[in-house]
Amino acid sequence: MTAPSTAAPGDNGTECADHDLLEVRDVRVRFKLGRSLPGRPARRVTAVDGVELRIAPGETVALVGESGCGKTTLGRVIARLQQADEGTIRFRGNDVTAFRGKQLREYRSNVQMIFQDPFTSLNPRLTIRDVVSEPLRINRTDDRSSIDRRAADLLDAVGIASRQIDRKSRAFSGGQRQRVAIARALALDPELIVCDEPVSALDMSVQARIINLLVDLRQEFELAYLFISHDLGVVRHIADRVAVMYLGRIVELGPTDQIFGNPQHPYTRALLESVPDPFRRLGMPVVRGEVPSNVDASVGCSFAPRCDLRMDACSEQRPPLEPVGSGSQVACFAAPPMATAVRLSQRRTEEG
Repeated sequence: MTAPSTAAPGDNGTECADHDLLEVRDVRVRFKLGRSLPGRPARRVTAVDGVELRIAPGETVALVGESGCGKTTLGRVIARLQQADEGTIRFRGNDVTAFRGKQLREYRSNVQMIFQDPFTSLNPRLTIRDVVSEPLRINRTDDRSSIDRRAADLLDAVGIASRQIDRKSRAFSGGQRQRVAIARALALDPELIVCDEPVSALDMSVQARIINLLVDLRQEFELAYLFISHDLGVVRHIADRVAVMYLGRIVELGPTDQIFGNPQHPYTRALLESVPDPFRRLGMPVVRGEVPSNVDASVGCSFAPRCDLRMDACSEQRPPLEPVGSGSQVACFAAPPMATAVRLSQRRTEEG
């Protein structure tokens, strides 16, 4: 059975808007699972499965979900540290998936990445001056004194004192190292920074300061962020919009207040219900069962085996990401108004 679409033509925004900084369209990433036996096709893990996402200039979009759902893989694909198997990525309207050489270097200058662990993302043998200067030396033709001044200014912007500029990164704490990593990401004046769990490896007392720093730098440098996280408290503080990811697919996308105040997808509700907050309970039971395998994934809704609201359509077809009002989109046949259309279709099928 094919469930009817509840959106008017063009409502799902398949055409790239002029104001979009980044557009991810139908991106898929698969990994080969070991060696295949002779005469048998190789089994593959689908890490990212048909993702559609947009980021406007100056916007912070948070990407949330359980570990292993494909968040980091998508971030690496957007930063062109990894190649997508299918789909396109457009930056200011230009398809960057085929960029090579000079074009790719220019794109990577505009799209930088902050990694999760500052203890492994920085070279412990380099001084922090050299860490921040390295992108400038590789990509710019400025003289050494100009590069040094730029590095000092960036370190000052992230709260590292000038007297520490010639110390090696191994001498710094985790929070200080992440500040250095942020300064390095800013070196080439990017327009978009992919923040991959930038505070999850830090102490709780340090996390808030780093988040506040990112908020301030966004305004100062006119940045857009793709903020990857599993911490919903952090996301609520920093994000303009939230994309909820489950087994490689975005199942809900919308403004932060809408996602937290009126979630539509049962998985989003379960995520919010798992946050320890005695003053806010949605009355939604914590999701049961284990995350299903994404090896040779089936065609239906990947959340259906764990969902109390599942219907026949959920096992027969993947629900599309459809508008549900207030700027939100949800991929769920049980979410209104899609549920009404699906039930009417089922009733007609039964009567016919």
